[in-house]
Amino acid sequence: MSEQDTHLIWVLADDRAGNINQAIGVAEALAQPFKRVDIEYTKLARLPNILRGASLLGVDDGTRARLTTPWPDLVIAAGRRTAPVARWIKKQSRGHTRICQIMRPDSGEKDFDLIAVPAHDQMPARENVLEIPGAPHRITETRLLIEADNWRSHFKGLPGPRFAVIVGGSSKKTTFTADMADDLISHAIDAAKAVDGSLLVTTSRRTGRENEQLIADRLAQSGISYHLHDWTSDAENPYFGYLALADVLIVTGDSVSMCCEAAAAPGGVYIYAPQGLAAIRHQRLHQALYDGQYARPLLDSTELVPFKHPSLQPARAVAQRCLELLSAPVS
Repeated sequence: MSEQDTHLIWVLADDRAGNINQAIGVAEALAQPFKRVDIEYTKLARLPNILRGASLLGVDDGTRARLTTPWPDLVIAAGRRTAPVARWIKKQSRGHTRICQIMRPDSGEKDFDLIAVPAHDQMPARENVLEIPGAPHRITETRLLIEADNWRSHFKGLPGPRFAVIVGGSSKKTTFTADMADDLISHAIDAAKAVDGSLLVTTSRRTGRENEQLIADRLAQSGISYHLHDWTSDAENPYFGYLALADVLIVTGDSVSMCCEAAAAPGGVYIYAPQGLAAIRHQRLHQALYDGQYARPLLDSTELVPFKHPSLQPARAVAQRCLELLSAPVS
């Protein structure tokens, strides 16, 4: 790439890992250098964006010091609280900076050059809105090949087919109960036993200690081969290895990111979302993934078998639109 083709690209990275992964996923899909700009908030960031406007209201002094010229050609941000900062940067650049906002900005929609919104968020159509089938992420085919090579020796003694169980947990609005934990791991154990396979199981901070212990006990009593990663462990997280090497992926439906990342992997994806676990917007995402043949629902009657599906790569669609913005003259 020549100097003339190189653009100055900023990724606004706040305190939410999910937001950061989505924004960096799009930046990486551009295949151009980018700068990560960390955004830290004050209590005023809780104000509605209609009050924050195109300003730095709600960000701390350290963040303000990082936001200096030269202004970028493109800003990529994700999440409501970064939107006023992106608008402020565009204002300071006198319109030179193009801004791509992932998820609803909740105010000043006309100021954004691109708003990339997953279909399950149901944002009204606008000329600058791009509807995508799921949340952008960083799971590419290349990364999966690298992770498979890194983790293959770790799972060498586990017979195939391998069933990965990616466990989320409770959220602000829903509860992952002990009955759900028991039902989920029972499905996985039964499926692995039926084909003399093995299990790859990981929990999260939202799973809950009692549920984690229940899952660990059931695995220990199952008589099948398994690899269990406790999220509190100091051992390297095998999550990407699971995505790369599992023949079947079972993911709880409480996390948009987990469902979308699983749908990028080669293994057959099943979403476990019994009544009470997934919020309405998550249920809309699940249905979109089923309709697009990226995943299948895990029901009582479901036979867990490997199947081929397209790789969910929404970051690429957003990146393509960003490249179009960069190549267009500034109005």
